[in-house]
Amino acid sequence: MLIHPQINPIAFSVGPLSVRWYGLMYLIAFVLFIVLGRLHARRRPESGWTPQAIDDLLFYGVLGVIIGGRLGEVLFFQPGYYFSNPAEIVAVWKGGMSFHGGFLGVLAAMWLYGRKHGRGFWEVTDFIAPMVPLGLAAGRIGNFINGELWGRPANPDLPWAMVFPLVDDLPRHPSQLYQAAGEGLLLFLILWFFAAKPRPRMAVSALFLLGYGCLRFIAEFFRTPDPGIFGTLSMGLSTAQWLCVPMVLTGAVLFGYSRKLKA
Repeated sequence: MLIHPQINPIAFSVGPLSVRWYGLMYLIAFVLFIVLGRLHARRRPESGWTPQAIDDLLFYGVLGVIIGGRLGEVLFFQPGYYFSNPAEIVAVWKGGMSFHGGFLGVLAAMWLYGRKHGRGFWEVTDFIAPMVPLGLAAGRIGNFINGELWGRPANPDLPWAMVFPLVDDLPRHPSQLYQAAGEGLLLFLILWFFAAKPRPRMAVSALFLLGYGCLRFIAEFFRTPDPGIFGTLSMGLSTAQWLCVPMVLTGAVLFGYSRKLKA
């Protein structure tokens, strides 16, 4: 049985400015997007994505992630707390970002980008999908460092069961690391190799929806459910699992439809 190392959430300070690990993980995610985007564009030169276009995509994506992620946390998971403490809504450096909200924010941002630059919505989302998972993994590592979003109680004999001292003395699943491995590394490998060859329009985007929705749905069985608009456990499922259902259904429909299209 392991004990959470209780890492100081502040990575370093420069005078009155404190830089948190959580923020650094987001910075790493954005850098990974740029690096992977350039590699992806080189192996698929027919796509016509330039370094400048990828930089512009990142700018739109950052806005979508931050605005959508925070609003998702406020509206989907903790509306009572944030409406009682409205000043906390803008305190993103303390953590508290919803993937599903960030996902919707990024979709809106990619639609705006495509409209401005004359690219189709699916053309944009198919290109960015393989670059997203490693950024998600970085975010989950940030959650682990913060000691937040801990797992459900685990069998004490589980070799990697972990006690989070700030929570209680129970051995728990380190679900943040499960998610970093599943929704992060595994999903990245699936999408990265799938997108290496020309695919029908919306196929890569659909596979992201299917992959993330399924992997997150499974991971929620090991993670302490967040409070949310559907309750802590409604019909045996957490709020995040309920939000994954339309992702999986939409992904399945889109993937089936894409198979009728030419690559």
